[in-house]
Amino acid sequence: MEYRRTKRKLIFMKKTVLNFVAFLLIITAGTTGFSQKLITKTGSIKFQASIPSYEEVAAENKSVSAVLEQSTGDFAALVLIKGFRFKVALMEEHFNENYMESEKFSKATFKGKIEDFDSAKITNTPKNFTLKGDLTIHGKTKAVSVIIKISKAANGVTTIGSFEVKPEDFDIEIPNLVRKKIADKIKINYNFLLVK
Repeated sequence: MEYRRTKRKLIFMKKTVLNFVAFLLIITAGTTGFSQKLITKTGSIKFQASIPSYEEVAAENKSVSAVLEQSTGDFAALVLIKGFRFKVALMEEHFNENYMESEKFSKATFKGKIEDFDSAKITNTPKNFTLKGDLTIHGKTKAVSVIIKISKAANGVTTIGSFEVKPEDFDIEIPNLVRKKIADKIKINYNFLLVK
């Protein structure tokens, strides 16, 4: 009697383990087989904060990471603040130490979704989509909605666009001494080639 109970338990446990392993295999195959992620680690972000007749306040970062899940339109990007390059080294130093506090706030991120995204409708001609999500800069997060232009590229897509941000929206303090030399709204341009 005891032997039969033990044997039944072993059979039940064996079936349970096999079912669990089969479930894991299906999930793993599903995520790898149907995942349609496009990525880049060499995206470009430029910002322009110049005022006419004053020294140019602009920089570019060419090592931005971004990912697009084609099946859902989910989009995320990450930029390391110290990756921005200025023409003037002293300006870069002030940017990192005094304004962005990049030792404390080392990155800026975006996480959101491209509305009504359908990869089957992407062609060589750029098409406008609305990108909505949360932009985090200097430790402060703000909901944003921007237009993103997407076009087909070899083995992926190109996404380009621009938007504006205000330093005060992200608790970035501009000293009165230089306030008139920096634009109230910072223009940001981005360009990502996302591939499989």
